[in-house]
This record gives sequence, C-alpha cells and structure tokens, in this order.
Amino acid sequence: MTSRILVVEDDQEIRDLLRMSLVREGYEVSSAKDGEQGIELVNESLDLVILDIMMPGINGLETCIRIRERYNVPILFLTAKSGTLDKTEGLLAGGDDYLTKPFSEQELLARVIALLRRYTIYQDKKDYGETFLIGGCLKVSEQFNDVWKGSQKIELSDLEYGLLKLLMTRRNKIFSAQNIYESIWKEPYFYSSNNTVVVHIRKLRLKIEEDPAKPAYILTEWGRGYRFGHS
Repeated sequence: MTSRILVVEDDQEIRDLLRMSLVREGYEVSSAKDGEQGIELVNESLDLVILDIMMPGINGLETCIRIRERYNVPILFLTAKSGTLDKTEGLLAGGDDYLTKPFSEQELLARVIALLRRYTIYQDKKDYGETFLIGGCLKVSEQFNDVWKGSQKIELSDLEYGLLKLLMTRRNKIFSAQNIYESIWKEPYFYSSNNTVVVHIRKLRLKIEEDPAKPAYILTEWGRGYRFGHS
C-alpha cells in the first residue's frame, strides 16, 4: 500500500520540491500552505506529516500540538535554525524527528523511510507475536510502541519508546548520553546532542514516573549517564 504523506510548508518552492521528491519515490503526497490548512487535512489515513516550524499564523509547533491532540501520526519537523533550542522545542511539542534546512534529497528520504518503517510496523503489529519487558509496574512491548503502567496505557513517541526499551533491555548497564544518542538517533554524537537526550529523558520521566523529580525507573548516575532502576 502506498504511504500517504502530508507536507505543511509556507514556501511554495520548497513545498513543490518536497512533493516532487516524494512522488518520484512512489509516495502519495498532499500539501498545505500553512498550519490551519494542514490541521484540516490531517486524518487517520496519513502515514507521515512533514511540518515546517517557521510559518505565519499558526506556526509549526502549535500545529504539531493540535495534531497530537487527535492523532499519533509521525511528524518530521523542518527547521531553518540549527540551534539546539529550536530542535528541542520541536521535540517537546510532539515531533518525532527534525531536519535542518538546507537539506539534501537523500537526507530527507532517509528520515522519511525511517519514520515510515517504524509506523508501518506498529500499524501491522497484529501480524506479529508480541513479547514484553516487565519492570516494576511497567510493561513494554519488545516489538511495538505499546507501553502500560499498571492498567494504564502510556502514549510514547517512537524516540521515547526506543529510549525506554534500550534501558530496560540492559538493566545493569549505565548508558552515557553518547551511548543513548548514537543508539536511538543513529547519528554521530556532538556536544549539543546531550541536550536532546536530556529533553527526552525528562519527557519520558513525566510520563512514567510517579514523581519525576524523584525518579524510580529512569535513574541518573551523575557524571556517567542513565540506567533503568527496577528489576
């Protein structure tokens, strides 16, 4: 089945280039010129949203937040800024990944393929046998982004799920920020990457911990990294 992608970008030239690149790879592409139009076009049939951050009217961050209120479709942010703050804001708003302008077509397609692969596997999970990691009150699927705390289903982004699964799979190991970043993001680690890891640790704690200020699951080993705290 052809994957359906929505491109939300106010720059028509970039919007057209994105559409042409994606259509050439066999994707079904719709587009919107701003956040309001993008929100109207989002529905359950979409497999990915490519969303510019800097747009007039409703910017990409607010658009992402409003999409997340109803849908779990993967969101790839486009940002003209290379600063860590801008990327951090996008991830906190609910984005799954980001791409800094200018970018190559190969880099764009690599990010698209990776996000679609994770989403497709999740959508097809009924075709697979499922095993779980258990720790304290947490129950985490080893195949799909399914996480429970007791009887409560917890919604995690793909990156948050990957981070939790990594720590739970190797419970006696202390993971440095570099270990985590290179394992989850599959990119070379730079100094600024540490903040990305910290942001996701904080977001994950907010979702799984009773008291995020005194975490019981994701523990900090000062000067060394992080580890899972339950057997």
